[in-house]
Amino acid sequence: MSPYELFIGLRYTRAKKRNHFISFISMISMLGIALGVMALIIVLSVMNGFQKEIRARILGVTPHLQVASGSGGLLEWQAIRQIVATHPRVLAAAPYITGQGMLSQNENVQGVMVRGILPEAEDRLTQLSDKMKDGKLQNLRAGEFGIVLGVDLARSLGTRVGESILLITPQGQITPAGMVPRLKQFHVVGIFEIGMSPYDNALALIHLNDAQKLYRMGETVSGISARLDDLDQARRVAAELETNMPRDTYTSDWTRQNANYFSAVQMEKKMMFIILSLIVAVAAFNIVSTLVMAVTDKQADIAILLTLGASPASIMKIFMVQGVVIGLTGLLIGVVSGILIAVNIGTIVPFIEGLFGVQFLAKDVYFISELPSDLQRDDVVVVSTLSFVISILATLYPSWRAAQTQPAEALRYE
Repeated sequence: MSPYELFIGLRYTRAKKRNHFISFISMISMLGIALGVMALIIVLSVMNGFQKEIRARILGVTPHLQVASGSGGLLEWQAIRQIVATHPRVLAAAPYITGQGMLSQNENVQGVMVRGILPEAEDRLTQLSDKMKDGKLQNLRAGEFGIVLGVDLARSLGTRVGESILLITPQGQITPAGMVPRLKQFHVVGIFEIGMSPYDNALALIHLNDAQKLYRMGETVSGISARLDDLDQARRVAAELETNMPRDTYTSDWTRQNANYFSAVQMEKKMMFIILSLIVAVAAFNIVSTLVMAVTDKQADIAILLTLGASPASIMKIFMVQGVVIGLTGLLIGVVSGILIAVNIGTIVPFIEGLFGVQFLAKDVYFISELPSDLQRDDVVVVSTLSFVISILATLYPSWRAAQTQPAEALRYE
């Protein structure tokens, strides 16, 4: 591109005093592209942050991989635990027991998922010890029938550390009066807070030995849980371990256990990208309108340039410069503002909530109560590239029309 083409193209971005409407449409196009780019970067960053935050919270309380029996409890679980622990990707492995129950305190009753664990091994498997709000996970000792509750569960039952609570299991026992549920009194020794309602409101932890007695499992366990050095390798490790397991066992990883959720998040992210890209597309149509009006306004100038020896390709480049300047300016404004908002969204959203007295994410409705953000360079590059390409494509037809101008026809009435 020669200097005069660039100079004239930049000169045409400023309309004459008699036609400020073209400048107004150019500004609207520029702001439209900026708004679309900014919205795309912010939304993608929030979606990335939401996915990252949920994954961190889920994996903070659940193991990366589990081995369980399809026909009940694991009989020779020590041997299976040894097989799992010897895999080079496995950092720790421990048995667990899961069961359903109902907690009762005075007149308050709440259904829960009971999980029997070994507290000394849990520190190597999950981050539950770091999530303790009151008490310690190590307070769970075999034979003492202690229990650790989620913060919302403890609040709804009206109990606190040091108090006793009644645990009712669905497995009944036969008495002369008929089938009655089994009851056992537990002592609350700790309260944890994950920050996710499904766990804080419905999970109770007890010692593995107490769970074996409560559910009459003898020496068996529900399965073996494991933590990996790379959680992205969970599916491959699960497939490798399954080949060495007995036939009545199966191996599952965190990607399968939460597959529906993470697939829904990925699909939602793609759909939001497509929908918000339409904002950029609409702004690109405004660029087309701007250039079409500019070509009509500059018919005499185009004819003179052609008469002086300018080629149709030069005329086309002149008007492409005008469209690219509009697109690039809007793109830069959108990228800068989008990055600034995405990086500081943790401050901006609480300020808006405090200003208007609203809460965008209620903890009892959504998985998280704060709006997270994870700005990724790849997303910024993709959004910027897409917007720039759309801006260039929008300039092609009006620039081609300008290059087809016939000097004689354009100067006839001048």
